Amino acid sequence: MLTPIKNKVTIVTGGSKGIGKGIAKVFAKQGAKVMIVARGEDSAKATVNEIIKEGGIADYVLCDVSDWDSVQALVNTTLEKFGSVDILCANAGIFPQIKMSEMSPDDWDQVMSTNLKSTFLSVKACIPIFEKQNKGRVIVTSSITGPITGYPGWSHYGASKAGQLGFIKTAAMELAGFNTTINAVMPGNIATEGLDDLGEEYLASMAASIPLKSLGAVEDIANAALFFASDEASYITGQQIVVDGGQILPESMDAIAEM
Repeated sequence: MLTPIKNKVTIVTGGSKGIGKGIAKVFAKQGAKVMIVARGEDSAKATVNEIIKEGGIADYVLCDVSDWDSVQALVNTTLEKFGSVDILCANAGIFPQIKMSEMSPDDWDQVMSTNLKSTFLSVKACIPIFEKQNKGRVIVTSSITGPITGYPGWSHYGASKAGQLGFIKTAAMELAGFNTTINAVMPGNIATEGLDDLGEEYLASMAASIPLKSLGAVEDIANAALFFASDEASYITGQQIVVDGGQILPESMDAIAEM
């Protein structure tokens, strides 16, 4: 059993939907005080209300995670509300699908700012707190797409996710001076509301390519993040873990058939 994270103040960027919402709810269920960071107020309020209804503690901040002043404001608001920042889950991300032949420089910049720059900004904003406390945890939501796999239309997304893994290697060394770790979770295909419009047939074909024969749940990613946030992971930093049901393992669909 992991050491409880009860009363640990946790910021979750992109915390109102999808994987971020799963992380927020799992951490709150474990007793953390969760600050949801999002762009949309309706979804942020709804997630906070869900957490409170289930007996957890949560609030929200509206924030542009690619803007330094906005990120500093969210950290200051969290300090005012909860008194500290113990855990940062840098989860915010977008994944618009567009091939390079049609992708504009602005399309590229938007994804890199939202996914990669925001990771740097949110960590940077928390450094003075981690240094003062001489303790902290950072968990980054990366992806198998980019570091391991590729998919047409996601060159910008893949680059941003591979960039996050490059970032945590040096960040781990710089954060180590004040007893703070940083690690990444790399999800495969996870069932979120973003897949609702794809249809049952398409989702079934996705599941068929995964050795464990199902899409992952947001809780699967949240549980990996929970481990990295725990005392038991205190000697692990600058590392990443793939959570994908074995998705990256088969050489081809023939390999799946041979199972």
